[in-house]
Amino acid sequence: MGLQDLLEYQKTDAQLRKIEQEIGTSEERKKYMQAKKFVDAAMEKIDSQDKRAAELAKMRDELETRCEEFAKQIEEYSDLEEMVEGGGDLGFYKKNALALLDRIRSVKAEIDKIAKESTAVFEEFKTLRDQVGKKQAEREEYKGKFDELKGKYANEVKEIKTRLDALSAKFKPEILEKYKAKRKEGIFPIFVPLKDGRCVCGMDLSLAQQGKLSGGGVIECEHCRRFIYNT
Repeated sequence: MGLQDLLEYQKTDAQLRKIEQEIGTSEERKKYMQAKKFVDAAMEKIDSQDKRAAELAKMRDELETRCEEFAKQIEEYSDLEEMVEGGGDLGFYKKNALALLDRIRSVKAEIDKIAKESTAVFEEFKTLRDQVGKKQAEREEYKGKFDELKGKYANEVKEIKTRLDALSAKFKPEILEKYKAKRKEGIFPIFVPLKDGRCVCGMDLSLAQQGKLSGGGVIECEHCRRFIYNT
């Protein structure tokens, strides 16, 4: 393995990277990803709305049960005259009945509040459902166009990857791993020539650092983290 092999690998990889960038910045991919992102987010929202609707329904049922229980208790005070004649304290009965009425009013206010929130949730659900239907159709349309675009480059990409595999067989695994890690970070080109004592990023190299480049040596730039070589 030599420097020329690495440069040849990078040159070939540049062809693959160019295709990846053309596909990645294409209008087809942009539209597909926008529609997909919307649908994914909307489906999560719809799922959360379903859960909230179930919670609200449960809360409403529990409050209605409590309201019925309070109403039954108030019915017990319907014959106050008989209760008083039997020795009961009228003031005590009235106080209890009024307290129960206050509880009923409070519970009904909570039920009304839940009803309003349930209506809002349902209206938002309907709106999202309609939007999702349209965006799903749009997503599938642009997915087809995006797949078609990728298919256009499929043979060329396959050929380039075959050449890259053949070249990579000449390298030690750790060298290729470092190369791929930098490429993934968006660093490219990764191997760059020393020019006027500087890296392509403008970083000055000391004479000692430049001396390490003799005989095909390579050093890593402290600024941009590219690998520098000297022609």
